[in-house]
Amino acid sequence: MPILPADNLPTAWNFTSTFDLDPIERVRLIKQGAPATVPGVMARRMGMSKERLYATLGLPRATVERKASHAQLLSPDESARVLGISRLIGQVQRMVEASGQAEGFDAAGWVARWLERPLPALDGLAPATLMDTSEGQQLVANLLSRAQTGAYA
Repeated sequence: MPILPADNLPTAWNFTSTFDLDPIERVRLIKQGAPATVPGVMARRMGMSKERLYATLGLPRATVERKASHAQLLSPDESARVLGISRLIGQVQRMVEASGQAEGFDAAGWVARWLERPLPALDGLAPATLMDTSEGQQLVANLLSRAQTGAYA
């Protein structure tokens, strides 16, 4: 698997692509494994350091960097965490598109900033503190869905 150019994600790992996939396809993608370069590309697209994204997702920096330098794939567990944040960014992008105000909106940057804000709906926790588990990622995604429908602002 070749190392990706600095700002390109493989199509399957593109933010809206991961959000749009049906659950079976997401499971297949996770089991196949993400190229280890994906988290670094995602961090750049989000405007955050790789180290911060690794910490948010509970990914061991040395392992990811070693795998990236050898053009290897992440494990299914690591890939699931990466897919979770990619899917979250895709969810935000689709929400903004549905509002009709998507032009110029940077979903990746918005998510990076939003993840750091403590939220009353999460007992004062920042969403970033929950992104290292699938349950936490689902909780954060559900919170965004509720905000879109007005159930929680």
